[in-house]
Amino acid sequence: MPKAKHSSFNIANIDVLPGTRASVELEAARLYTHSPLGVNIEVLHGNKPGPVLMVNAAIHGDELNGVEVVRQLLETIDPKKLKGTLIAVPVVNVFGFIHKSRYLPDRRDLNRCFPGAERGSIAGRLAYQFFSQVVSRTTHIVDLHTAAIHRTNLPQIRANLSNKAAEEMATAFGTPVVVDAALREGSLRAEAEKIGIPVITYEAGEALRFEPYAITAGVKGVKRVMRHLGMIRSNKRKKFVEPVVARDTRWLRAESDGILRSHIGLGQRVSKNQTIATISSPSGGNDIAIIAPQGGIVIGQQTLPLVNEGDAIFHIAFFEEPDKVVAQQVENYLDEVTDSDANEINWGVSVS
Repeated sequence: MPKAKHSSFNIANIDVLPGTRASVELEAARLYTHSPLGVNIEVLHGNKPGPVLMVNAAIHGDELNGVEVVRQLLETIDPKKLKGTLIAVPVVNVFGFIHKSRYLPDRRDLNRCFPGAERGSIAGRLAYQFFSQVVSRTTHIVDLHTAAIHRTNLPQIRANLSNKAAEEMATAFGTPVVVDAALREGSLRAEAEKIGIPVITYEAGEALRFEPYAITAGVKGVKRVMRHLGMIRSNKRKKFVEPVVARDTRWLRAESDGILRSHIGLGQRVSKNQTIATISSPSGGNDIAIIAPQGGIVIGQQTLPLVNEGDAIFHIAFFEEPDKVVAQQVENYLDEVTDSDANEINWGVSVS
């Protein structure tokens, strides 16, 4: 008996033939001007069957690093050599992207609106169309994010590690730190897992910025996941350090209003009782020390030096492993993704 021919892939009523790439415009909603609000979806359907991986960015419209990760990824994947299907969505929240805003016009966070409602608000409608027509067609998802405005994140993966498939994807992605993050109702990650689709969230960098190290790390990580899923050829020559799972994380908050002067940077190790920042008035004097409550690694921090009492200023992860070991892994990783050769490859030259 001859082998059955690999079938086309249907999404949003468009058939994509094996070994080809297609652009699909999903009309998610209409504005009060009657202008359509469309989401561009790039579909690379491989010549051989396999997983259906979605890589999406800008669910929050001001989170730009992921948009460039998707663009660079599309430059390097040949559908003729692909097993399975890659669904790439560079901008989910189109309205927020246009207005350089995290939110939609109704000030709602799209990542709290899934699976959406067909007759709901603009956020609900966008979430419904995207979830029902795109998310439901996938088998695995990598959701790309950055920190919010005036904050930055160390490259890290957040996932529900009790989900075996998500845990394996998180390990394959290859960031030095993995956070076992609770599922939040209405998020893409939570709602996709309810219908059996494992999701990992990549967090790196700051909103409204293109940061080469975060983008390079994102492209490399997605490709590692694709190799793990058997979608592209594995690279047996490279060995990657097993990521370290944070046993807990905590935001340290400003204890007074004033000017923040940080004494540590992203990815650095802090010791218990170490002074990691000071807050003073604009005219000087009355310094307030910010003290680390225990040893850990800085995985996120505020970038704006102006703070009000109670503002979250440092996000610190704590580990079972010695902090020195984790800090060295983070340093090695950042050296890798900031290497000039790696940036040259990922920023302009196609690779297989």
